[in-house]
Amino acid sequence: MRKKRDSRQFVVIGLGQFGSNMAKALHGMGYEVLAVDKRMERVQEYSTEFTHVVQADATDENALRELGILNFDVVVVAIGDDMEANLLTTMQLKDLGAPYIVAMARDPLQGRLLKKIGVNRIVSPEADMANRVAHNLATTSVMDYIELSDEFSIVELAVSPDLHDKSLAESNIRAKYGLNVVAIKRGDKLIVTPQATEKLRASDTIVVVGSNEGISHMEENL
Repeated sequence: MRKKRDSRQFVVIGLGQFGSNMAKALHGMGYEVLAVDKRMERVQEYSTEFTHVVQADATDENALRELGILNFDVVVVAIGDDMEANLLTTMQLKDLGAPYIVAMARDPLQGRLLKKIGVNRIVSPEADMANRVAHNLATTSVMDYIELSDEFSIVELAVSPDLHDKSLAESNIRAKYGLNVVAIKRGDKLIVTPQATEKLRASDTIVVVGSNEGISHMEENL
């Protein structure tokens, strides 16, 4: 088990493909995870996987209270096969005062409804994966792509030949595209918040964050 970075506790409601993978990832990073599903077969399937696995109907406010939902820092609503249950659960969590809610949306309509409810973060697995694959296919320099919002993303890019042996300051990435280089991957080494004097090598990949417009502009010029 990897050492966790902090002591936050998570609840994952819904143990479908997305929810179970989310719970596994968090548990694998060393976090305490309460996994919840109304289907007993899912509860039994993952009974030894996570810190706690409980059968409960998350649309029931009393059931959420009994789970001690307010004792957890983040609640992930990963109910993907029932939009009504997804929305009802999210509304109950908001009414109870859950501190931070992440909810899964299967389509734009569900995303808009969740936004109106006031969730802290909306995740659209299929759309997010489609965006990542599209960027990887369309631009050979793109190694990975994570959409943070409708306007901002993080992208991992191979260093183009015109940037070889140039320092970050000389590369002018921030001035040209409005993007910040937050890390450089150099073999097994990760240089976090690199200095402006750091020179880029041919084998490097850079991790940049910024507006989708700036990222697209940079991709066009690679």
